[in-house]
Amino acid sequence: MNVSEIMSRDVRLVDPGTMLTEAARIMRDTDVGFLPVGDNDRLVGTLTDRDIAIRGTAEGKDPNATPVSDVMSTDLVYCFEHQDAGEAAAIMGERQVRRLPVLNRDKRLVGIVSVGDIATETGHLGLAGATVEAVSEDK
Repeated sequence: MNVSEIMSRDVRLVDPGTMLTEAARIMRDTDVGFLPVGDNDRLVGTLTDRDIAIRGTAEGKDPNATPVSDVMSTDLVYCFEHQDAGEAAAIMGERQVRRLPVLNRDKRLVGIVSVGDIATETGHLGLAGATVEAVSEDK
């Protein structure tokens, strides 16, 4: 099964200059804890609720004056829409991430795939369980 068959296509991309308060509101309103960060649809980073809490709030940064670019992860980890879901799961396990931005052949953002998508959409619970185990492992 290809990633394109299981990914979420309804993705909100935030600009690196977006203030943390606005990014947190987007997360709240869309019920997500992960946002891709980009210029147009080119991926330049990712932002998690944990990034906001640990790199922003815990460091005393003003969420109304701190742009996403100050706390986002820039070590890009992604997969392609034509890849097999098992390959995406392997990337998640290897890089210890629960969500991957999905790019098309032109490296444009087209979706997000999560461990949950792998579990619920592929019907392969063993693959999902192994992925969660690898993501959670101390390295």
